Amino acid sequence: MARTGWHILREADALTLARHLPTRFDLCARASFPPARKGRLAQQIRQDMWRALRGLRGFSPVVRVDQTATGLRVTAGGRVAPGAASAPAEARIAALLNNPAHRARWLAHARLTEAG
Repeated sequence: MARTGWHILREADALTLARHLPTRFDLCARASFPPARKGRLAQQIRQDMWRALRGLRGFSPVVRVDQTATGLRVTAGGRVAPGAASAPAEARIAALLNNPAHRARWLAHARLTEAG
């Protein structure tokens, strides 16, 4: 665990950012993104997802970023307490991942440099 209290799991073509291990997606939504820095993108999504769902009982965010042939595939969600309303929360995560203003800000922060 990093000093920040977040686990960052790096694999060959993926990065997972989680508060607790093992990671668990009781709720999730997915979206595709153009190539970007996986860690920075995951951090930005995690922050905004936490702000959107901080009132959800027992919520613990998880963001997984997988490399694809055309860019990145993001799975965002996490753990919730038993009995928490997951369908409305999944809809909020999906709306967040597809919000043009958020996407533009996240990608500006996570853009690849000339060196890659």
